Amino acid sequence: MNAAPPAAGGLKFFTPEQAREIEAVAAQILPTDDTPGAREAGVIRFIDLNLATYDKDKQAAYTAGLKLLAEKAGGRFSELDSARQIAVLREIERTPFFGMIRLHTLMGFLSHPQYGGNREQTAWKLVGFEDAFVFQPPFGYYDGPEGLKEP
Repeated sequence: MNAAPPAAGGLKFFTPEQAREIEAVAAQILPTDDTPGAREAGVIRFIDLNLATYDKDKQAAYTAGLKLLAEKAGGRFSELDSARQIAVLREIERTPFFGMIRLHTLMGFLSHPQYGGNREQTAWKLVGFEDAFVFQPPFGYYDGPEGLKEP
């Protein structure tokens, strides 16, 4: 599935072409089927934002990883059909680059939306996570020396 690259104005680290490649990898790690995947959750935004802020030390690894990906794909990974993309990923699955992108994909899928991923709480809805500021205990609570009290 060839998706349009994210708008250049929204990217902090990747070029639109690089973002398309990384998004294609993330979409194979967490594919869209009868449930939303990495694309729908906006994982590329999470990865891009984190490389531009918290994970600046991983920028060079992503740049080198993109070169490896292009070499193994014989061009643009994002333009390959799904079966060929999976074959390429199997070739690199034991590399530090693949481990890093897999971790970032999962983090971006499940993170708080304020960090760039999990757009519209896609993953939280999928797993049934309720984003409540305050949770009420299902039964009594401990409040002082008397011990358990009923609400």
